[in-house]
Amino acid sequence: MLVLGIESSCDETAAAVIDSGKMRSSVIASQIKDHSKYGGVVPEIASRKHIEAINMVIQEALANAQVTLNEIEGIAVTRGPGLIGSLLIGLSTAKALAYALNIPLVGVNHLEGHIAASFLAEKPPTFPFCALVVSGGHTNVYLVKNYHDFILLGQTRDDAAGEAFDKAAKLLNLGYPGGVVIDKLAKLGNPQAVTFPRAMKDSPDFSFSGLKTSLLTMLKKRGRDFEESQLPDVVASYQEAIVDVLVEKTIRAAQNNKIDRIVVCGGVAANGRLRERFAVAADAGKMELFIPPIILCTDNAAMIAAIGEIMLKNGRSDSLDLNAVSRWPLV
Repeated sequence: MLVLGIESSCDETAAAVIDSGKMRSSVIASQIKDHSKYGGVVPEIASRKHIEAINMVIQEALANAQVTLNEIEGIAVTRGPGLIGSLLIGLSTAKALAYALNIPLVGVNHLEGHIAASFLAEKPPTFPFCALVVSGGHTNVYLVKNYHDFILLGQTRDDAAGEAFDKAAKLLNLGYPGGVVIDKLAKLGNPQAVTFPRAMKDSPDFSFSGLKTSLLTMLKKRGRDFEESQLPDVVASYQEAIVDVLVEKTIRAAQNNKIDRIVVCGGVAANGRLRERFAVAADAGKMELFIPPIILCTDNAAMIAAIGEIMLKNGRSDSLDLNAVSRWPLV
C-alpha cells in the first residue's frame, strides 16, 4: 500500500512515502536556523514556516519515491501531541489531499510514530518489547505488547530529557539545538569530573528539573564563564547524569517485566553517548537492542507513514472533521 506520511508537530516539516512497510522516500525541512537565535522553538514562527514548506516537501517526497499523487492510496498525518498551530498545518493539508483524491486518512499519535520508526530499520523488533521514547518533550518507557497496545511503565515528572539538554545549553550559552551541541562537546570531556544528581533512583519515573537546578546553582557559585578547558568536563558530566538514569531505568523496567528486547527512539536517541551506553548495558543484560538510524530518531514523516499504513490496512481511518490535539498520551 502506498501511503503518504505528513509530520509537522514541532519545527520540522516532513513528508515521506511508505510502500508495504518499506521507505520509498523521506524529506525533512528543518527550521533550526529560524529558531536558533531565540534558543528554542517559537510556535508562531514554526507555524508560518510549515505553511511555506509543506507543499514543496510533499512534492519532493513524491518525486524521490517516483510516484504521482494519484498513485497514493492513503494518507497518515500527525494529529498530536505537539504545537497546535504546527499540527494544524499538516493536518489541514492531509485532509485537503484526502478529500481531493478520495482516499482514506488516518491521524497518528506522534509518540506511536517514534516507536514505529524501529519497524523501518533493517532488523525490526518483534513483540513484546520495552520502548524508551526520549525527546525534547517526552521521556516515557512503555511495554509494547502489540501495535497500539501499550502499558506505561515510567514517565518524567517534570522536564523531558531533551528539554534538560536544551536548557543546559542555553544556560551555558552553547547554542541551539542543545542536545546536538552537548553531544559533540561532551566527547572532549571527562564524564566523571563533576558530580550531578540522579533523581528518583528507586522510582520507575524520571525527573530532570533537579539536575538543571544543580547546574544553575553551580554556575551562580563559579560564574557563567568557564575556561575553555573546563567546559567539556561540565558538559560531559551533565550528559552522563541524564544517560545514566535513562539507561538504568529502561533496563530495570525490561527486567522487571521479563522482557529481553529494548527499543530506544525519539530525538535524544540520536545522542552518541546514549547509544553507546545502551549497547553496553543491553549486551551485559543479554538483551536485544533496537535503535533506529539517526535520521529516523529525529522527527520525520516516514515513522508516521509506517504506523499509518498498518492502521489503514487494518481498516482504521478518520473522518475529515478530525482535529489536532496538543496533548495526547499513548495510554
